[in-house]
Amino acid sequence: MTDNPATKAIQESVDSHDVVLFMKGTPVFPQCGFSSTVVQILTHLGVQFKSVNVLDNDMVREGIKEFSDWPTIPQLYVKGEFVGGCDIVREMFEQGELRDFLAEHEISLAADAAAE
Repeated sequence: MTDNPATKAIQESVDSHDVVLFMKGTPVFPQCGFSSTVVQILTHLGVQFKSVNVLDNDMVREGIKEFSDWPTIPQLYVKGEFVGGCDIVREMFEQGELRDFLAEHEISLAADAAAE
């Protein structure tokens, strides 16, 4: 573990929440289309998630890219595991894999009752 405060904050968020989305903006007011897409997918599935607005802290904004070795934002974590960015999350959702992935990680979906 590094002494970098951004890395510590990121690790703490990932460790203390089942689902974490590092995004630009907030779920109510996303600041980029990619972040908005992932919020819409998670909301559609009824996933409760913690959001971290990387625009609030430049150290976190840059630190998350190093933390995951992934160059873009948003970034989705489930039970401490990096899932991916917008394209991966969207593809998993479109192919029905995201619902299965979340179920395997014991993430409850409010949309289960209204499943397609």
